[in-house]
Amino acid sequence: MSAPTKTTSKERRQFSVRNRVRQSVLKTGRVRLSVHRTSKHIYAQVIDDVNGNTLAAASTIDKEFKGQLKTGATVEAAQKVGALVATRAKEKGVSQVVFDRGQFLFHGRIKALADAARESGLDF
Repeated sequence: MSAPTKTTSKERRQFSVRNRVRQSVLKTGRVRLSVHRTSKHIYAQVIDDVNGNTLAAASTIDKEFKGQLKTGATVEAAQKVGALVATRAKEKGVSQVVFDRGQFLFHGRIKALADAARESGLDF
């Protein structure tokens, strides 16, 4: 019999956020704006969990940002990604989403992406 594994604070935060997002998605029927951050880039996807497909996506490694960004690890890069994913979602007819930050705190680049998406017309 193996010993129980210990969960880290990041894992506990991720479980908590994902459970709240799942409940909200099921209750309201909205799609999910999922954000992932690494040390070099930031990624955002608008995901329809009911059908299991991605409706819109943007990241700092997209072709639109070639030569524009010095690095993908800045607040300015996150703002551009947030605006781009919002415009792509609006083109697909999505205006209301549930924000899924995963294990990341709502601060810095994550907050900048969310604010830019709100300014570009997404409602969450």
